[in-house]
Amino acid sequence: MDQALPTSGTYACHGITWANGDPRLLLAPVTGGPLVYAAVTGRRLGYQVSDTGRWCTGRYRFADRVRVEAVACPDRAPAEAGGQCAACTGRDDFRFAHRFHAGGHVPDALVAYMAQPHWLYLATFADGTTKIGTAAEPRKRSRLDEQGALLATYIARSPDGRAVRFLEDALTRRLGLTQSVRAAAKLTALAEMRDLAPARTAHQQHLDRATEALSGLHVPAVPEPWTPPGEGDLMRTPETRRALYPHDPRSGEHGLTVLSFLGSQVLATLDGDGGQLPYLLDLGTLKGWRIVLGAQFSSPPAAVQSALF
Repeated sequence: MDQALPTSGTYACHGITWANGDPRLLLAPVTGGPLVYAAVTGRRLGYQVSDTGRWCTGRYRFADRVRVEAVACPDRAPAEAGGQCAACTGRDDFRFAHRFHAGGHVPDALVAYMAQPHWLYLATFADGTTKIGTAAEPRKRSRLDEQGALLATYIARSPDGRAVRFLEDALTRRLGLTQSVRAAAKLTALAEMRDLAPARTAHQQHLDRATEALSGLHVPAVPEPWTPPGEGDLMRTPETRRALYPHDPRSGEHGLTVLSFLGSQVLATLDGDGGQLPYLLDLGTLKGWRIVLGAQFSSPPAAVQSALF
């Protein structure tokens, strides 16, 4: 859905989503109504963070047998454990997906969802750190787009979600791969990136080892390179000068124009910067915070040197 960035109003931010094929700021109007999938690439984003604590980011529901969709919290309630209120947590059947293969309670809708084919992938970040992960068939593309990786390869296709998670755990143990990478580490690696060669070398080494491990498990490897979305081209180019945004996006007011997107990380310029460096920041950190949108908001002055020099 093509929705413009609202020019005013207060919203609970649900973070960044690539579910529709490009990066969107997912916003829940505090007055009620459906979620807004706001395009921000190439646009100015002016906002002020409301100093009222964290708010529920709703839940996921099954739209049909093979798809899930985000739903705003109907009560717009304060967040509790895990970023949700108790009511949304209780209705979120998808929360059982990560431990689906370990047994225990499994809702019928989740059983149907996990019965479809899943993919196993490797994703490598700017410092060479590589994670292993899984994606359901309908999420094959968007799952990797949202990771913020430089390089990625789909390495195996499994008949269902249970089989792929056993496979993920097996390769994690055999190869010492991680299943998660902190957002802050991804951002720092992007700021310090001087050359793509280390990431390329690391990715190929992990891919070769994973292919060998799959053979030992009698699982056919079907390497398929992920094609990175064009929205991240500037950030994947080492020659693009950049610096870490010197302010906390989760407090105060900010005004920036988004040039490039890599996962939830963005490269942006500030008002009146002219020839100054663009800044790196993670808009994903806004998840759970209430923000007030408006053209009147701008970032405090900043003068820092490039992380590349």
